[in-house]
Amino acid sequence: MKKIFIASDHAGYNLKNSIIIKLKKIIDLGPKSNDSVDYPDFAKKLSKKVASNKGSFGILICGSGMGMAIAANKNKSIRAALCYSKKNTKLSRLHNNANIITLGERLIDKNKAIGLIKIFLSTKFEGGRHLRRVKKI
Repeated sequence: MKKIFIASDHAGYNLKNSIIIKLKKIIDLGPKSNDSVDYPDFAKKLSKKVASNKGSFGILICGSGMGMAIAANKNKSIRAALCYSKKNTKLSRLHNNANIITLGERLIDKNKAIGLIKIFLSTKFEGGRHLRRVKKI
């Protein structure tokens, strides 16, 4: 079974905990409270775990999802996608082989977030012409 890591900052803390309760078997990398923290620290921590565990996935949550995506994508072998709809979530896996989904707690509710995560985790990379492009990243 592939490992799934999750982390947030203070603005994504509540959604992170809701996801953990609903999906279980997710490895929580923090934070342990909703006290103010710096999202780049948690994006880096999770990105290192995903990069060193072949075939694993990550879930990062902040207020908008954007900061986490920017910070995570600074790390080698990471393709973090800010997901907000079923279509862009599916395409992030089909065409970009994204290995981290980022979400914004201030922008989507927990039911939509869980639905997007399920799509993300169940969608396979198409490969083919997309593989050539992903290798250029």
